[in-house]
Amino acid sequence: MAGGRNNTIIIRFILLGFSDYPKLKIVLFAVFLGSYFLTVAWNLGLIILIRMDSYLHTPMYFFLSNLSFLDFCYVTSTTPKMLSDFFQKPKSISFWGCTIQYFFFSSLGLTECCLLAAMAYDRYAAICNPLLYTATMSPTLCVQMMVGAYITGLFGSLIQLCALLQLNFCGPNIINHFFSVIFGVISVFVIMISYGYIVATILKISSVEGRSKAFNTCTSHLTAVICFFGSGLFVYMHPSTDNSLGHDKMASVFYTMVIPMLNPLIYSLRNKEIKDAIKRCKKRAFSHHHG
Repeated sequence: MAGGRNNTIIIRFILLGFSDYPKLKIVLFAVFLGSYFLTVAWNLGLIILIRMDSYLHTPMYFFLSNLSFLDFCYVTSTTPKMLSDFFQKPKSISFWGCTIQYFFFSSLGLTECCLLAAMAYDRYAAICNPLLYTATMSPTLCVQMMVGAYITGLFGSLIQLCALLQLNFCGPNIINHFFSVIFGVISVFVIMISYGYIVATILKISSVEGRSKAFNTCTSHLTAVICFFGSGLFVYMHPSTDNSLGHDKMASVFYTMVIPMLNPLIYSLRNKEIKDAIKRCKKRAFSHHHG
């Protein structure tokens, strides 16, 4: 720390992390490390599968592969540092290290908000205007929407960062939660409008089978949206007290580690196209091995 004019300028932050549970340190480390490896493997595996299988070269899977890439980067921006802190005393991070981590974490979080909104529009186009779907969701539009999501994430985070750097951090320098802010109001608005039209369209379908089929194409995305925004709202929208900080940390772990791990499963477990793609991949590998 550097002193000056009766103020103490913060140059490092002390991270309490999960110091409330010292007896569970090894167990928590093993769980988080395993979760991280599973997240990386499942998300990269899904990206490779989509790239390799031509049947999955559609707008929905284009967005899904980008979601997996974001989740991989998202979890990598925080988890390695968290894992290394388990065995460090004192656990700390420099001011600029925290700033850089915040910038990447915030950029990726905001980009994912925008991407989930783009995926909601994709589902709207598929269900509400199926005959025009191919023309509406052209490759050019998909790329433009994806680039727009990344640019929004970067600039949104940069604006937050510039505002953050105007503040004077003069204590306390103990952080008892994960330092992050996610702005997704516009994304939620787009998602709600899209699903409003989707629900209205589904209700007009006369057959039960038709309604069920249309709704099933949205369940994976809707589940991902509820998990992502629900956990974020829990952390940032409810008033924090000393007693609630432990729950806040667990909720933060949920959306920073668990959701990126679950997203590939949410989109794969009940997805016939993904299962068929895996079978084709296995068949090609088997043929190549015996060829």
